[in-house]
Amino acid sequence: MLRPPIESAEYTAAATAAVCRVPGVVQSMGRVGCALDNAAAEAFNSTLKVEFVHRHHFRTRAEARIKISTWIADFYNTTRRHSANGWPAPIPFEHQMARARTASTVQARTEVA
Repeated sequence: MLRPPIESAEYTAAATAAVCRVPGVVQSMGRVGCALDNAAAEAFNSTLKVEFVHRHHFRTRAEARIKISTWIADFYNTTRRHSANGWPAPIPFEHQMARARTASTVQARTEVA
C-alpha cells in the first residue's frame, strides 16, 4: 500500500529555508535540467563512491556516516590531491592561498606607505 508523505515537500522546503535564514545561510539551487549547475557535487559523490564506499562494507548507517565523515576529514580534505586546484589537497591549498593573500596585502601596504 502506498501512502502520501506525512509532510509535503513544500512544507519541508519552507521549514528548511526558515532554519537557513536564522544564521544567514543563503540557499542556492541550480536550474532545472542543467547538470553542470551541480557538477562539483556530482564529481565529489562519484569520487566518494569509487574511492571509498564501494571498497568498504558498513554494518549500519551510523557506521557508514562515521567512516565516511572520517575519510573526508582525514583523507579527502587533507591528503588526496585535486586536479581542480592544481593538484594539492584542499586544506594545504587553502593554507597556500592564505599565505599568498597575506604576502600580497603586506606588499601592497608597503608600496602605499
